[in-house]
Amino acid sequence: MTERHVYLDHSATTAVDSAVLEAMLPYFSERYGNANSLHLWGRVARKAVNAAREQVASLIGAESSEIIFTGGGSEADNLAIKGAAFTHREKGRHVITTAVEHHAVLDSFKWLEKEGFEITILPVDETGMVSIPDLKNAIREGTTFVSMMFANNEVGTIQPVAEAARICRERGVLFHVDGVQAVGHIPVDVRELGFDMLTMSAHKMYGPKGVGALYVRKGVKIEPVIHGGGQERGLRSGTENTAGIVGFGKAAEIASWRLVDGSIDEETRLRDLLIERATAIEEVSLTGHRTKRLPFHASVCVGSLEGESMLLRLDAAGIGASSGSACTSGSLEPSYVLLAMGLSHEAAHGSLRLTLGKDTSEEDIVYVAENLQRIVTDLRAMSPLWKNRG
Repeated sequence: MTERHVYLDHSATTAVDSAVLEAMLPYFSERYGNANSLHLWGRVARKAVNAAREQVASLIGAESSEIIFTGGGSEADNLAIKGAAFTHREKGRHVITTAVEHHAVLDSFKWLEKEGFEITILPVDETGMVSIPDLKNAIREGTTFVSMMFANNEVGTIQPVAEAARICRERGVLFHVDGVQAVGHIPVDVRELGFDMLTMSAHKMYGPKGVGALYVRKGVKIEPVIHGGGQERGLRSGTENTAGIVGFGKAAEIASWRLVDGSIDEETRLRDLLIERATAIEEVSLTGHRTKRLPFHASVCVGSLEGESMLLRLDAAGIGASSGSACTSGSLEPSYVLLAMGLSHEAAHGSLRLTLGKDTSEEDIVYVAENLQRIVTDLRAMSPLWKNRG
């Protein structure tokens, strides 16, 4: 067992920051009131929820009244997509998304299709980027809603969301952005960008799991998808997760500091070092856009190998990473994101995602690069694909 451990799977989840945990702890014990109760215990909880709402709103340049807390990013996506589609179905039943969205978005659109909506799924280029002309051409009479991710979770590509928002605004179409991977890691100002809705998730920015938020621009009407007590302005029923929301607020506050203290520049430098070292290995190529990508995100495809075998070897070396491939029912399915980018099934099977965090060091990057070189060499020595290539 290795004594060194390097976690490079921050796109999957992040560790709860110690300051976030400290802020949360009292709300599991002495400050346990229901934020909807009128007594002292309830008022204490309500004050904490309101403060967190302000912190999350401040991170994205919104008003606190525009933040709806949810049980996570996937729930927020569902609320935005289904809520908007059904609210505006009398105007039209045509909705648009892209081929590289998170399953929370794509599966919601597929559900809408079963409910009688017509969906258009925009293609992407070889870097995972959506074409703005394609979006323009897709919007037509009866189009009510567009959903596009800010940045891709598998390859890190940042989409032209500001241009997309402008087009949607000009055409009178609502625009939702899945910002789960982006918010807290790059500057996001919903006013400047022109978003109507934006999905966020606490556990992607050193907050707790099980809490997310949806920004809904003032004046935008959507229907709830969870009914009950009418919490969160009637858009998300259920007793608020006070401890989780407090943690989200603190994580948002810390993220605001990191966006201006130079941390992101250092993260980008280490990302580029990792990309440089990884792509120096024979037949290892970058996936996603080279420069328009998340500052902590490195993703590659390794020729003649498959991701799962590399992950197991990396894990044995104390390195946590992920692959775009997923083992389902005993068969290895290539990433739909990479296939949409034009990669072959064989190439997509060799995907590897290495995502850095705030505590990743240059020594960590060197350690990972050296081990990746060794692992690729060892696995290729056993690979008939490698021996028979060309």
